[in-house]
Amino acid sequence: MDIRVILTALFLAIGCFLFLVASIGVIRFPDFFTRMHAAGKADSLGQACIIIGLMIYSGFTQVSLKLLLIMITVFIINTTATHYLAKAAYLKGVKPWVKGSKYGETNPFAVPSAANVVAKKAKAKR
Repeated sequence: MDIRVILTALFLAIGCFLFLVASIGVIRFPDFFTRMHAAGKADSLGQACIIIGLMIYSGFTQVSLKLLLIMITVFIINTTATHYLAKAAYLKGVKPWVKGSKYGETNPFAVPSAANVVAKKAKAKR
């Protein structure tokens, strides 16, 4: 076996493992922000490892330069999208999980409607 094939297999295996870890993190973590963090970090690194493996396999050619451009684009797009998704969720009122709270205790996506806000204010005035 050629060293190039071994390195390619190693990077592809690491990339697939990172995708698996990201999938488990999305399922296991308790709230939106930690799930998004697991998916964003491990997904970006997994894609990078797979693309590096493909670059090693193709050698230094025009294909490897195109793969490098794809990898740079993926890093920029994934991190930017993750940041703005978290910012939008925070501004919308999604509450982050705090240590000590039970999983599933509250719905983090429950944003109060206008009717609920008016009813709560009316109760507070009584």
